[in-house]
Amino acid sequence: MKRWWQRGILVLLLCGAVLLGWRLFVADRLHPANAAQRQAEAAKLRDPALVARGAYLATVGDCAACHTARGGRRYAGGRVLATPFGDLSTPNITPDPDTGIGRLRFADFWRALHQGRGRHGEPLYPVFSYTSFTRVTRDDAWAIFAYLKSLPPVRQPNREPALSFPYNVRSSLLAWRALYFRPGVYRPDPARSAEWNRGAYLVQGLGHCGECHTPRNAWGAMEEKRRLVGGSLPAQEWYAPGLGTQPGGGLAGWSGQDIVDLLKTGESSKGAAFGPMADVVRNSTQYMSDADLRAVATYLRALPARGPAPVPAAFARAAGHVQGGELYAQQCAACHGKQGEGVPGIYPPLDGNGAVTEPSAADAVRSVLLGGFAPTTVGDPRPYSMPPFAQQLSDDEVAAVVNYIRQSWSNRAGAVWPAEVGRLRHTPVD
Repeated sequence: MKRWWQRGILVLLLCGAVLLGWRLFVADRLHPANAAQRQAEAAKLRDPALVARGAYLATVGDCAACHTARGGRRYAGGRVLATPFGDLSTPNITPDPDTGIGRLRFADFWRALHQGRGRHGEPLYPVFSYTSFTRVTRDDAWAIFAYLKSLPPVRQPNREPALSFPYNVRSSLLAWRALYFRPGVYRPDPARSAEWNRGAYLVQGLGHCGECHTPRNAWGAMEEKRRLVGGSLPAQEWYAPGLGTQPGGGLAGWSGQDIVDLLKTGESSKGAAFGPMADVVRNSTQYMSDADLRAVATYLRALPARGPAPVPAAFARAAGHVQGGELYAQQCAACHGKQGEGVPGIYPPLDGNGAVTEPSAADAVRSVLLGGFAPTTVGDPRPYSMPPFAQQLSDDEVAAVVNYIRQSWSNRAGAVWPAEVGRLRHTPVD
């Protein structure tokens, strides 16, 4: 008797599951109103003008950079992103019906972009920059979705995150979201110009610049009160400089044209793009319209100063300054100049260069070890590059020459130790 009772319960549960499946996956599609809605959505997504606009917006958002594995098919996912909490592999966002977004509707895409939730309502890990993409407008989201749906489908299964406990428990994100995530589309500031508002929208939202250029707390959340003041890239050992142009900012003294030039060509009179930023220029910003580039520059130049300009204190140079000067004369001065003045349009200056004097010496050290390779762009198809010195210079020598550069001429930055150089030497390059 007990066995029949158990079988009856099992049959009821199976029937319930079948009915639920029918409701979710069949009846919903057969309902005339839903079928009409799907047809209207499909027709809208085929609009060539919308697809073209979406292609531009996806480029501005640099979507392919994360959703394309090294040497892999474009937008098919599989790129592993390292974080302090473990590694995550990016998903396939081509319209493959089984492994990509082929069965996704716009409502699902909008929920992911705006609310940071997956197709079944599950919270997404914030390595997907929904903390910035939530500001993207619905119209722009439609265009990006139309473009992604127009791509050739690629069958490539997604991989599960490789996170340590308790970060691999997805429900733990609920507490994180309650503390650090506030969804909301960008609202223009009526007191500002249209150009400033466009720049704010691109920097804060679609371009998600703050995801790299803002420091993060111990839980991986951006420190909103210090937005765009610069920060270390988690688990990557690069430093993204502050984007303010006021005294003390990472771009102090940069003109609007300097910013436009860097984003358009990878080179400016103040410095060059290298490391992760070179990839951003190569894949994204060089293709932005001149109007959008000027808008970004307008917004960045209007960022407020973060307190008074620093007052120079008593300054003691690091040991090995003489050795560093000798190495600089032998290896660096021919290109960057005896006084670190550089050659305009060819070799970036080192004197007064924010990338040299930023709080972390990681970028300078890795540039010496790995070389400096500006991106190839339409505006600068054959950029000059700096060779790597990892095989020529010891940790002591790299520390000496980096300290010389960071502490000579008008530069007054902190010293780096040989042990730190050794650690950076053995840090994997993404």
